[in-house]
Amino acid sequence: MGVGTSTFVTRWINFLTMVLAIVVIVFGVWMSMHHDGCRKSLTLPVLALGAVIFLISIVGFLGALKNNSILLWIYLILLFFVLVGILVFTVLVFIVTNDGSGHSVTGLRYKEYQLQDYSSWFLKELNNSHNWERLRVCLVKSDDCNKLSKKYKTLKEYKLAKLSPVEAGCCRPPSQCGFPAVNSSYYDLTFHPASANKDCKRYKNSGAIKCYDCDSCKAGVAQYMKIEWRVVAIFNVVLFVVLCIVYFVGCCARRNAARGHSKA
Repeated sequence: MGVGTSTFVTRWINFLTMVLAIVVIVFGVWMSMHHDGCRKSLTLPVLALGAVIFLISIVGFLGALKNNSILLWIYLILLFFVLVGILVFTVLVFIVTNDGSGHSVTGLRYKEYQLQDYSSWFLKELNNSHNWERLRVCLVKSDDCNKLSKKYKTLKEYKLAKLSPVEAGCCRPPSQCGFPAVNSSYYDLTFHPASANKDCKRYKNSGAIKCYDCDSCKAGVAQYMKIEWRVVAIFNVVLFVVLCIVYFVGCCARRNAARGHSKA
């Protein structure tokens, strides 16, 4: 790659990523001022990501702008650590989310999930009382369970519904309990549970209780996290490939800058 081409490409790539980093930081600040505790929990990672992107981009931009081989070395070292971090994180995500699959139940158009099917990391995190209490508050605030009565106005519609993993695990008792549904938000609990599953006793029709303390709810959250993390992992693979190309261009720019200094 030519001297002018590599430095030009490196300069503009890092200028654009600086703008992106500023947008990410502004978004993180907005989240920090938001009153929703669920979104606030994501503030630190978002701000940290924006700060790291901005730091690396400004070093790369200045290095390419001034044709400074030292700054470009620092830029490449930082970018290398980011590439290693993305690779390690992505591999761990695929390992952690490898386990866990739903169980088909006769008469239901969605699957039910069991907590013990998931990896030990999910079990440790979701069985931690502090972590689950925070997640539980978020689940109640989301009001997904109470929205079911608006989405499915009749019992027939509800029985034909394809519930999400969280709705299936947190908004209703496990099907093995045998409680008949009166409507989408109420079950007849006067029937004796047909299973010894502890979740059968944990479920209540109250909107603030439902099955939020059930293992089935934790399993639903685990499945939701698995799906979301798989999307993040796929995005990371694409990002890794793009950054490898940027790293290659940066290497060319650094080599050309070093040659320019040696000739000078």
